[in-house]
Amino acid sequence: MTNLAVVNYKDETGAVELREFEKPSIDEDEVLLAVEAVSVCGSDLHQWQALHSWPVAYPVVLGHEFGGVITEIGKRVTGWMEGDRVVSETAAVIDPNNPMSRKGLYNLDPTRKGFGYGVDGAMTKFVRVPARCLHRIPDSLPFEKAALTEPCCVAYNAVVNQSEIKPGDRVVVLGPGPIGLVCAAIAKLWGAEVAVVGLESDSKRLEVAKAYGCEAIVGDLDEWAYSGDGLGVDGVIDAAGVSKTLEIALKITRPAGWISKVGWGPQPLDFSLDPLVQKAITLRGSFSHNWPIWERVIRLISSGQLNLDPVIGGVWPLEGWHEAFETMHSAEIVKAVLKP
Repeated sequence: MTNLAVVNYKDETGAVELREFEKPSIDEDEVLLAVEAVSVCGSDLHQWQALHSWPVAYPVVLGHEFGGVITEIGKRVTGWMEGDRVVSETAAVIDPNNPMSRKGLYNLDPTRKGFGYGVDGAMTKFVRVPARCLHRIPDSLPFEKAALTEPCCVAYNAVVNQSEIKPGDRVVVLGPGPIGLVCAAIAKLWGAEVAVVGLESDSKRLEVAKAYGCEAIVGDLDEWAYSGDGLGVDGVIDAAGVSKTLEIALKITRPAGWISKVGWGPQPLDFSLDPLVQKAITLRGSFSHNWPIWERVIRLISSGQLNLDPVIGGVWPLEGWHEAFETMHSAEIVKAVLKP
């Protein structure tokens, strides 16, 4: 049986197309999911534009933010039934004997491969998923929102686990992309006063920041950052990734403050890190997520505490992938969702 899939077929700008794709067969420890919704990630756009900085197993089906219904179960899989509504983690391939995996930090396993770049992803009707990646979702949670669990987990890790955020902190989020905006929303949940900083071209996304109760700033942020005692903000979440934003973060963070860096960027640094030392700033990288983060985020989304309505900009059929990519790439919306 064949079905359609959005395939990134080589390392070249625009090398993504809709192709026929064989329905996958599963191994004994896997399930087959009928994909109900798959969210478009910035990394999907980066591969489409050939601007990524990670190895890709071409040709590969894109899509790693997804949810669906189990339609087939491997012989060794227990605890799951056909018809279960689930979302999936992204760590499709891990080494269970790696020291990081044995600590539960399989997201930091150097051999890890994810859906959509290392193995075929979910921008198609059926995807094979290791049962260890699955999380059950309640019937009340629409798949269009459930598909955003993964980026919310990325944001949760950056804000809650990899920062020193406390209620009452003043926090700047650099970059109003999908991850940055969800980081801002979670920081607000944790009781912080939050400003989101972007460019003139980010005007529509900055309106989403306002919907979450954040200050939206274009251009100079010194007035906001240094208000109060004049020493700077308690913390910065760098969700942009370019070298310049880390330089800004080091400048506006107060002594003994913190920076959580979740944005990727291949550019070399072209500035001194002396402020990191002089101000004794804690700088931590944040990558991906693991099982307990998923369980907490599913509860936050399902309960409505983390409201995803402001970030979902539209839903397209799989055949409309190009329009969805273009609309999201142009910053007209924050997140596009595909329905295979």
